[in-house]
Amino acid sequence: MNETNAGGVRRRSVEIVVPVYNEAHVLAGSIGRLHAYLEDSFPFPFRITIADNASTDATWTVATDLTLRLPHVHAQRLEQKGRGRALKHVWSRSTADVVAYMDVDLSTGLDGFLPLVAPLLSGHSDLAIGSRLHRQSAVVRGPKREFISRSYNLLLKAGLGARFSDAQCGFKAVRTEVFRALAPHIEDTAWFFDTELLVLAQRNGLRVHEVPVDWVDDPDSRVDIVRTAADDLRGMARMFRATVTGRTRVHAVPRRTTVPQNVTALPTGAATAVEPLEYAS
Repeated sequence: MNETNAGGVRRRSVEIVVPVYNEAHVLAGSIGRLHAYLEDSFPFPFRITIADNASTDATWTVATDLTLRLPHVHAQRLEQKGRGRALKHVWSRSTADVVAYMDVDLSTGLDGFLPLVAPLLSGHSDLAIGSRLHRQSAVVRGPKREFISRSYNLLLKAGLGARFSDAQCGFKAVRTEVFRALAPHIEDTAWFFDTELLVLAQRNGLRVHEVPVDWVDDPDSRVDIVRTAADDLRGMARMFRATVTGRTRVHAVPRRTTVPQNVTALPTGAATAVEPLEYAS
């Protein structure tokens, strides 16, 4: 991904991770669509990494086939389950400037991807999240999931003082060097991973950029809502204790800088396409 332009200047790069578990039936279609979209419209070097976390169906076979057919697709297999475990494994080893992830169902509109990563590539922000709860978002999902999502985020605000609006949207990005600093302090290996990352970022004064997204609920989602909710509540209690005892403070977190002169800046219009929804912690 360390490409240079005609003048020998290194171009900033992004690695997009798609964590999967038993998704053989949709994987080829989703990755093909994502790859085509990025090749056609994304102005930076990119890599798509399929992170197979212990699938028991044909997911790994499909993933390896995709790496042979599509030039920007790579695959890694983990022998243990857990979305957070998969993201931590790939993100920590990435050579890209920015790491991101999205769900395999591509529920979030891909037109939101450049606005998601642009403020990180420019040095403006540290993390970026898609928000389904922003007033400008267009969301299609059932009342049950809507209620659960809003209730969870209200609990985060009340219990942990969260200032981000949507912790669970599967559409996030972070500067790689920032993630490497925070990673040793993230304990969760499943669904609470996102929330833990965001709380740590907020506690350490990092800037989070929020992007309103178009999002359509996946009717095939196999998330165990009851179990996930229980795990999230336990995670919130653990993070509250960590905050009280000062264990959420991370030393030597890399601070934002402007794009270095030896690195290609954003293309014209990319930064201006991003609505300033960020908060400075």
